[in-house]
Amino acid sequence: MARTSVLTTRVLLTTAAIGVATGLLGGIAGWVTPVILVTVPILYGVVLGAHVLPGIIAQEVIRLPWVALLTHVFAALVASAMAPQWALRFLGTAILFGGIQELVAALTRYRVWDAWRFFISAVVIGVLVAVVVAFAADLASLPLWAQIVYLIVAVLGPVAWTAAGLGIGVALRRAGVARRR
Repeated sequence: MARTSVLTTRVLLTTAAIGVATGLLGGIAGWVTPVILVTVPILYGVVLGAHVLPGIIAQEVIRLPWVALLTHVFAALVASAMAPQWALRFLGTAILFGGIQELVAALTRYRVWDAWRFFISAVVIGVLVAVVVAFAADLASLPLWAQIVYLIVAVLGPVAWTAAGLGIGVALRRAGVARRR
């Protein structure tokens, strides 16, 4: 008996639509990034955290393997068209964030879709963002209070965007965008 692919036309079109919408936000984040890094670098975690949205929304709506990674790639391509100077970073972030989201989902064998599971990936991404960007933003040059605020914001930025993404995903499921059983 032939096995059907989980990447049906409906799934591909849904991931593409989510990728385009979130990729537009990613492109805007790309243009805002230098301004934030120069003016208020402690808020960079909020800007970078926006890049969790594609996978969160896709997994909440579709609930299948690989949709987070696929949606992240679509979003990165759209964001790269808007801010080509960040193209490689968009693609790298897509693979990293989408990969983390897929890994967390895979650990639950793609059977647990409770909010806590999404927030685990958000915290992992937040900690990773905090560590990596601390070096890029020369965190040591900031006063101690700014270093502490930066680390808190870097972790909580992806968590806040995850909450927003879950809200969007739930609304899309209610609107009938979710895959049919």
